[in-house]
Amino acid sequence: MGTILKVENINYGYVDGGYRREILKDLSYDFEEGKFYTILGPSGSGKTTLLSILAGLDKQESGTVYYAGESLEKLGLYKYRRNKIGVVFQAYNLVQYLTGIENIELAMTETDNEVPKNRKEIGYALLEKFGIVKSKADRLVTHLSGGEQQRIAIARALASNVDLIFADEPTGNLDTATEQEIIQIFRMLTEKFNKTVIVVTHSNEVSKLSDHRVFLQDGKLQDID
Repeated sequence: MGTILKVENINYGYVDGGYRREILKDLSYDFEEGKFYTILGPSGSGKTTLLSILAGLDKQESGTVYYAGESLEKLGLYKYRRNKIGVVFQAYNLVQYLTGIENIELAMTETDNEVPKNRKEIGYALLEKFGIVKSKADRLVTHLSGGEQQRIAIARALASNVDLIFADEPTGNLDTATEQEIIQIFRMLTEKFNKTVIVVTHSNEVSKLSDHRVFLQDGKLQDID
């Protein structure tokens, strides 16, 4: 398996109270295809900023992000976000007036990637893989538990046939048992779907089950093991 995402000499900072704070300093790292990564680090170290840059949601001041060997500038951020990545948030960010299955179908319409014509049938099958049966998939997402909503959010990220799944503290609002279930879903995404999963987390329980644990401190990423 080769490198699917590469960051090279990334720099990012901001001015706070007249003082410039450097968050990312000449940061370089390679993410391999089909692996589960967790990014750890102290609060304020820039983990969410880094994830936003990797996902094309924020722009580095200097340096380059490459997807499959092509810079995001050349590929185009809109095309990258629309067709190559899915993002899972701590607060789920589902469309609350839609059902679970409708959230999945909506994701399938918002990509240029090839998706099945029988979107609803495929959506039900995908949700079932993540433990959401049809009767729950047909409910408004606001009538589901936090764990169920997060499962739908992960399925939505996968539904548009993307290669990269990013997640920012995806288990932060969940109890320990549900957290373990979500971790196993991330593992399934890499092992059965060959997706690259990159998760920012404070949880050692999440990180110890990933393939690669990396630590962000003083603007640099370093492998823990």
